[in-house]
Amino acid sequence: MPTAAPAIPPAFFGERVTWVHHWTDRQFSFRCTRDTAFRFRAGEFAMIGLMVNGKPLVRAYSMASPTWDEELEFLSIKVQEGPLTSRLQHVAVGDIVLIGRKPTGTLVTDNLLPGRTLWLLATGTGLAPFLSLAREPDVYDRYEKVVVVHTVREARELAHRALFETELPAHEFLGEIVAGKLVYYPSLTREPFHHQGRVTTLIESGRLFADLGLPGLDPAHDRVMLCGSEAMNRDMKAILEARGFQEGSNHAPGTYVLEKAFVTK
Repeated sequence: MPTAAPAIPPAFFGERVTWVHHWTDRQFSFRCTRDTAFRFRAGEFAMIGLMVNGKPLVRAYSMASPTWDEELEFLSIKVQEGPLTSRLQHVAVGDIVLIGRKPTGTLVTDNLLPGRTLWLLATGTGLAPFLSLAREPDVYDRYEKVVVVHTVREARELAHRALFETELPAHEFLGEIVAGKLVYYPSLTREPFHHQGRVTTLIESGRLFADLGLPGLDPAHDRVMLCGSEAMNRDMKAILEARGFQEGSNHAPGTYVLEKAFVTK
């Protein structure tokens, strides 16, 4: 039986969970209903969470679903001692989750100058905003290539691998749009795989570009979005700026952007 709807604070929508999938003991996805008044740009996040002891307990989560989807989807880590994720990981179909009414974020195409190739670099659940962007038709109007690089520890953590490898190319509407433009590059750091290593190592060694048959990162043509661990964001920021990339924001577009709001508990 669905749980009784709690009193929802005015800053949030109360949405009902429709689907839950546990990828591993460290990450899971869930979908929920979407109020028709909720609008967002691909790549943005919202404050989402649960009512706990009569109060909202929320964290920033990127929408993993495309803007045209009738439901909302999120990809989350599990932290057993985390105030929110220790609870959120147990949500079931029919439960009520809070969705903040004011989405925001820097990982939007408006924050980047025009370019030729869009690089979406993610570690772990940082893939979430790129799951939305990769299904946004407008992104493929703006770029000749869209490259999704997803680095995790083990193959089972490659959430949504099938989306990139089989589902999107076969999609009745998006298949033709992404054909020849979308490139997916998964890599692992803790077990054998056809692509191995941290994204920073793959870029600095040139291996990533050799594998893909693409030139190295150049701010004249390439645009980069970063979403991952604090260490990955910091290291990639240094690598990009050493190559002449400039950070963009909601106030001034640049040649790369990164998301600082990342769920860690």
